[in-house]
Amino acid sequence: MEFEKSVIELIKMRTSSRSFDQENIESLTLKKLKDYIKKSNEETKLRARVIVIQSNDNDSRKAKKLGTYGVISGANSFIIGIFEKEEKDALKFGYLFEKIILFATDLGLQTCWLGGTFNKGNFEENMSLVDNEFIPIVSPVGIKKEKPRVFESVMRKVIGANKRKPWSELFFETDSLVPLSEGSAAQYAVPLEMVRLGPSASNKQPWRIIKDENAYHFFLCRTKGYGVAGYDMQKNDIGIAKCHFELSANELGLKGTWVEIKNISTPNDWEYCCSWSN
Repeated sequence: MEFEKSVIELIKMRTSSRSFDQENIESLTLKKLKDYIKKSNEETKLRARVIVIQSNDNDSRKAKKLGTYGVISGANSFIIGIFEKEEKDALKFGYLFEKIILFATDLGLQTCWLGGTFNKGNFEENMSLVDNEFIPIVSPVGIKKEKPRVFESVMRKVIGANKRKPWSELFFETDSLVPLSEGSAAQYAVPLEMVRLGPSASNKQPWRIIKDENAYHFFLCRTKGYGVAGYDMQKNDIGIAKCHFELSANELGLKGTWVEIKNISTPNDWEYCCSWSN
């Protein structure tokens, strides 16, 4: 098992935290997180890497100065995603980064995906990147402050952080016209619910899934005009959905494989991404 706790419980537990206690992460916990990230970097085929820095590390004394436009307070540590400019697979990177977020959750740490609300130039300058690298994603990581700032409470309310679209808007049977019921999903109701609970950029929840016989087809329903320069945040969100679905299905003993189907029928304005075949 990669995680000590049930991954289904971890997905339910994880929330986006923006107010942190200034205390540094305990050294053994930090080592476990760094070791897991090192292993993830070694196993990925992406031209990308993830690092974690803490403000008392010799090589990260500038961590406290990293800019998040006031969205995050009190964070001394950050998980930082670094991409080569030629790499375009935001979906796979979203999957990789979310597994790291869930591992941090398993360690009792709090996190918050940031894609557009951090100072990219400031981070990149402090990370001493090579010319062909940039930072698309970061997350503060640490101990949540007991009493969050008023700003955080207001922000969560504005973006509807605790709200999720109903099943009838996300999951379908055979085509995009017939909503999928939890009863029809049967043993896959839990993996689908874990997708529904996933984090997404600005809580847009762009994933759509169609059940067709023994397959679940994943589509991206884009929010028009939404995005950040140089990185496909909504494809990243599909990577998060894929991560939640696969890990929870595996935990329940549901065997399947990811495939890409050519010439699949795609509803208007949706983009086909991948399929889980069981």
